[in-house]
Amino acid sequence: MRKRDGVDTVPGGRKQRPPRRPRPAPGSRAPRFAKPLTTASVLGWTALSALVPGAAHLRAGHRRTGMILVSLYAVILLGVLAYALTRDNLLDSLTAFADTGMMVTVIVVASALGLAWFALLVVSYVVLGPNRLDQQGQMVTGIVVGVLCVAVMSPFALVAQTVGTARGALQAVFPSGPDSEVPPIAQNSEDPWGGRTRVNFLLVGGDAAGNRTGVRTDSMTVASVDVKTGNTVLFSLPRNLQHVRFPSTSPLARQFPNGFMAELPNGGLLNEVWQYANDHPDIMGGKNKGPRALMDAIGHTLGLKIDYYAMINMYGFAALVDAIGGLKIRVEQDIKWGGLYGTAGTIKAGYRKLTGEQALWYGRSRVNSDDFSRMGRQRCVIGAFAQQATPTVILTNFGKIAGAAKRMAQTNIPQPLVQPLVQVAVKVKDAKITSLQFVPPEFWPGSADWAKIRLAAKKAINDSMRPRKQAQTAGVSASPSVTGATPTQTRAASPTQTPTRNSQKAGAKSLDELCGL
Repeated sequence: MRKRDGVDTVPGGRKQRPPRRPRPAPGSRAPRFAKPLTTASVLGWTALSALVPGAAHLRAGHRRTGMILVSLYAVILLGVLAYALTRDNLLDSLTAFADTGMMVTVIVVASALGLAWFALLVVSYVVLGPNRLDQQGQMVTGIVVGVLCVAVMSPFALVAQTVGTARGALQAVFPSGPDSEVPPIAQNSEDPWGGRTRVNFLLVGGDAAGNRTGVRTDSMTVASVDVKTGNTVLFSLPRNLQHVRFPSTSPLARQFPNGFMAELPNGGLLNEVWQYANDHPDIMGGKNKGPRALMDAIGHTLGLKIDYYAMINMYGFAALVDAIGGLKIRVEQDIKWGGLYGTAGTIKAGYRKLTGEQALWYGRSRVNSDDFSRMGRQRCVIGAFAQQATPTVILTNFGKIAGAAKRMAQTNIPQPLVQPLVQVAVKVKDAKITSLQFVPPEFWPGSADWAKIRLAAKKAINDSMRPRKQAQTAGVSASPSVTGATPTQTRAASPTQTPTRNSQKAGAKSLDELCGL
């Protein structure tokens, strides 16, 4: 063999080709980089892998692994997108997560995904070969990638923590054990209400406080809800409604055959029923029967079967208002509050964003006011809260809301009905809501016409089943006393207005019409 011009030859003058390098066995080792990676490029590809899993593997030459990761990620994204696009009401679909079992699943899945993303980021960083960098580059990339791993896990940890907080609040507020006084829960998931087309909830505002003994039900409202359409009628009963009757099934019917404390001309107020029942377990046949007694009294008064109740402590409500960032309300006239003469403060007339304390006293102040005006203000506060507590606001302030809910609520709604209840609540937000309060001059609390009250309640429910009237004007009247204005659909953050004193005509009216929502 001879060399000619630096090329090996064999006898005969033929050139000899250089020996071929053996190909690496498939999967034996990763191919080399096209260009050496710098500190910035290692960080860039690692960060990209947090958004597009598999990107770092493709850059490192691990094409098969990279394509598998990218494909799986694309399939998951397309599946989520397809699910969102095929849902007629995505918010209604999300109500499935208002179940304790589903919440546990979400916590487990979120935790697993957080760990998986952490591991993916670490593996992506390793396959890029940071050991090829100099010592300074290895230190910088290691620190930055460590911070990035924590940042990637944070959203999953936040989801798990939020859902865990929701589950804790749900378990603290809603009873899990069976209650003989609660309607049985239907086993059919498609009809959890057991064939009932309407469900009636008693919403009670209690004024229990450290300087008071017992509980006085300061505000009492019945929400009669059509579970299919969400159309709702709110019945407001005055706290000074006297001598209510009880159904024959109630122990108090035998105790007060002529009405609650009928022997007391100026006594026997509706807001005393709860505490009376709690103070007399011997008559009621058990302890803590106040809710049942009040449900019986109000249900018999309206001619309805009250299914469930929820009691809201007034100071808990103030915390709830603060949790959503306050309430925007239009105050028609100055409202003084505190003591007999309003020495604690004044809520000025005009558009105001009220704190929790201000919203509480806006609905409770008796200074230069009467119970019926207070009822109207309380009703508008409820309407304002329902409009302004949007899903975005709730999710943004969920931790504070859940904490306030634990301190404020007492109910007999069982946990298995929470998910169906949330589904109904979603319908109510976009449904027709009317309100009827039993106040003078149509209804006199001191000498109530029980037959007239039942007839008015029945008519209000029948009217609520009719289709919503279409708005004929561009807006609503600035004064809720003008009953001829046509209500329109409003935005979530629209401020409300104080109703004028007992100026409403008889019959149920929409909250838009009454409060200027």
